[in-house]
Amino acid sequence: MSESKLSEFDIIERYFKRPVTGVDIGIGDDAAVISPTPNMQLAVSTDTLVSGKHFFADTDPYKLGYKSLAVNLSDMAAMGAKPRWVTLSLTLSENLVESHPTWVSEFANGFLELAQTYQIALIGGDTTCGALNIGVQIIGEIEIMRCLRRDGAKPGDDIWVSGHLGGAALALKHLLQEIKLTQHEMDACLRALLTPTARVELGQRLVGLAHSAIDISDGLLADLGHILTSSKCAAVVTLEAVPCSTVMKQYMPSSLALECLLAGGDDYELCFTAPKKNRSEIERIAQLLQVPLVIIGEIKHGTGLSVIDTEGKAVTMVKKGYDHFAS
Repeated sequence: MSESKLSEFDIIERYFKRPVTGVDIGIGDDAAVISPTPNMQLAVSTDTLVSGKHFFADTDPYKLGYKSLAVNLSDMAAMGAKPRWVTLSLTLSENLVESHPTWVSEFANGFLELAQTYQIALIGGDTTCGALNIGVQIIGEIEIMRCLRRDGAKPGDDIWVSGHLGGAALALKHLLQEIKLTQHEMDACLRALLTPTARVELGQRLVGLAHSAIDISDGLLADLGHILTSSKCAAVVTLEAVPCSTVMKQYMPSSLALECLLAGGDDYELCFTAPKKNRSEIERIAQLLQVPLVIIGEIKHGTGLSVIDTEGKAVTMVKKGYDHFAS
């Protein structure tokens, strides 16, 4: 049977059905049945990735499969949850399958290898024909009433960020021909764009230490803004403290680089707030996990988000973050 003539059930059976543990009923029935661990709550998140909107149609399918799961793992990290189960809804065009016969197997490998890394079971989903579209739902567990939230920030909290920001957005600017990167620069930035590292273990270790948290998917200003809105607080961020890669530093402080750093999105790092008394413990966690963690500002009374330079002057940004409904 040719790849292009595979039915929905053939695709599921051949590429996505794998042996799983910890699942009462998995792929192959009308619904999956799972039993949460006693004294744990479920954390559930869903993401949709649309060809031409969230990724280029010619994106490497292995890396696309990887990223499709990674962005959902990042949501679990922001809640301090342990990811356990995932469902996948995949819409494929006949033209794609016919022109790239190994596309599905490569996508599945990227998705399932990352799932195996975190011991996550693929327990169901859907496969249909149409314009390329990827829908993922992830389910995690966390101790009852112990999850990290957006609405817990308090005046006086440090604002922390993991990793480095802006590299993924800089890669996208290159692909859109708005900037020209060298091959070395592009290789580094593409890793950030196509294979981001979700900070799952960091999120779990921040439970009980951080007052609030969010993953940076739409840009630092937009996502920190969500924390401020939910927490009814204000914040001041020091531009020079925002962590960026060596590549990004070479393009600072151009307006394009500033946009990538503060509003570009696709970083999938954690932004969280924590009381100053927890600084030493958070620094210990950073060293233990070998994850860069830096303080970029402070939560204040009031409303609004200010970004200042080393001289205390306000940095004005027109764009705050990615808008899913913008043209």
